[in-house]
Amino acid sequence: MPRPTFANGRTGRPPVTSRAQILAAARQLIDRDGWEKLTVRRLAAELGIGPTTLYHHVRDKEDLLLLLLNEYVGKVPQPDLPSDPAERIVVSATTMHDVLAAWPWALEVLTVDGFLGRLDDSARWIVELVLAAAVDAGCTPEQAVHVFRSIWYYTAGEILVRAHSAHVRGDDGQPLDRTLLANLNATQLPHLASVANKWSALAAEDNYEPALRAFVTGLLAQAGR
Repeated sequence: MPRPTFANGRTGRPPVTSRAQILAAARQLIDRDGWEKLTVRRLAAELGIGPTTLYHHVRDKEDLLLLLLNEYVGKVPQPDLPSDPAERIVVSATTMHDVLAAWPWALEVLTVDGFLGRLDDSARWIVELVLAAAVDAGCTPEQAVHVFRSIWYYTAGEILVRAHSAHVRGDDGQPLDRTLLANLNATQLPHLASVANKWSALAAEDNYEPALRAFVTGLLAQAGR
């Protein structure tokens, strides 16, 4: 009886594939081809196994992305935190921003309410830091949740806009806002027209942290009232 042939052309028993091997291959595929190209079928081919074998380890692409994210965030070292609660929130949120900005595809599975339930405890520590600092700043636990959620929306939005903008260009190859703002009606939109030629440069500036600091100050003041 002929021995079965598997996806990588080898014969015999199917290879034993560990979760570590699966995640390493998925990271390699994402780094090489982009997360949009990641599918269970392509990953199985990368590993030299059949899709059915891979489905014993992961349910679908979303499950795979969550496994990658939990592993990734769980290995991020916690930052040194200042004593001031407001500054602790800023440092914690900036850490969250930098972690996700390096892997913006992770927001594919995190930009939904209830995302915390999808994470392991090892990946929830940044949320815990923000909540603890907000409570130390005088917030109730409920107010601390609102503080975190507001910061989360700001952070996720900033990362998504920058990630998407990096791939969007006008017909002239320039950033799309520069192309679309080139012929504004200055009579109808005088203030916008006055900065239209600077808009792309200003939008490219990294002002996440100073804006975050102002945002946190306002959120905590609101909670105090």
